[in-house]
Amino acid sequence: MEYKRIKTEKIYEQVADSLIGMIKDGRLKSGDKLDSVEQLAKSFGVGRSAIREALSGLRSMGLVEMRQGEGTYVKAFDAELFTLPVSTAFLMKQNDVKELYQVRKILEVGTAAYAAESYTDKDLEKMEAALQLMADAKGNDQLSEQADTDFHLAVAQATQMNLLIHLMGSVSELMSETIREARRILLYTEDRSHILYEEHERIYQAIKNRQADQAREKMYEHLENVEQLLFQELDKN
Repeated sequence: MEYKRIKTEKIYEQVADSLIGMIKDGRLKSGDKLDSVEQLAKSFGVGRSAIREALSGLRSMGLVEMRQGEGTYVKAFDAELFTLPVSTAFLMKQNDVKELYQVRKILEVGTAAYAAESYTDKDLEKMEAALQLMADAKGNDQLSEQADTDFHLAVAQATQMNLLIHLMGSVSELMSETIREARRILLYTEDRSHILYEEHERIYQAIKNRQADQAREKMYEHLENVEQLLFQELDKN
């Protein structure tokens, strides 16, 4: 019979687990300053080296930050950290890109509906500016791409949800990195630009009129059209 070996937990791991537990149950809150290394060592009844290793581990996990000359503090949640590394784009295969696009569709369709319920006048101004740039950029693939990105980011910002804004920006950037050339060739030509503008204009009008279901539908139609155009061509290669 085979038995599972019992792993002996190191002292610094026990200290780290204890501190994590205190953060989870609220005894240590975001912004709280931890006791000094010396005081923690006395409280836990361990050596200072174990405390330093435990704190180093918590820092690498993003749970605490060490401020020079001030001490160690529990970190607050940062929505900007909720992103996908763009540097991994070159590792993605075609099926990965297709899956990423489906993730984008799921996010953006819901985002458009929520934006219709939550936007401010400033958000509308950003969408209008992106639409104007899109109208002026006919035949200029770089400006068209920028206008497209600006519009979708403005829709995300209209939700007033920082986590969603950063996640959407990350997915969009990763998507752009993987199929940038294909997008420019297929989506931002002079022949195609007026269709792209009209699709975005319909999304904008639905959001402006606070028609959440209509905004969801128009965003879905737009993304379906883009998907069909892009991946039919990519599948040929």
